[in-house]
Amino acid sequence: MASTNTIRGSRVGASPARPTERAQPAPRRQTTYWCANAHEVDISLAADVTTPETWECPRCGLPAGQDRHNPPARPRNEPYKSHLAYVKERRSEADGEAILAEALAAVRARRGEV
Repeated sequence: MASTNTIRGSRVGASPARPTERAQPAPRRQTTYWCANAHEVDISLAADVTTPETWECPRCGLPAGQDRHNPPARPRNEPYKSHLAYVKERRSEADGEAILAEALAAVRARRGEV
């Protein structure tokens, strides 16, 4: 016997059969963006929201702006830095030598090698 609590002919996410009967769609406005690869991106925004300065291009992933002749620049890819590279940016060579000497003295004191 089939389940009695399912609705035949519908699926998850299905829209109402007659949406214009009881509801009015929200007022919308079209906004156009262009990316550095000259892709045109048309989006529909609610009329009462502020327009974002940039939008991600769905074709290439670059940022897109509203000025067709001056699109946003490509984002700069920073090279991967290891933890050691970040430590070297914060500390000088002399600081490293002092920290190393302090750690070695602590190890020697634990071992009884004074």
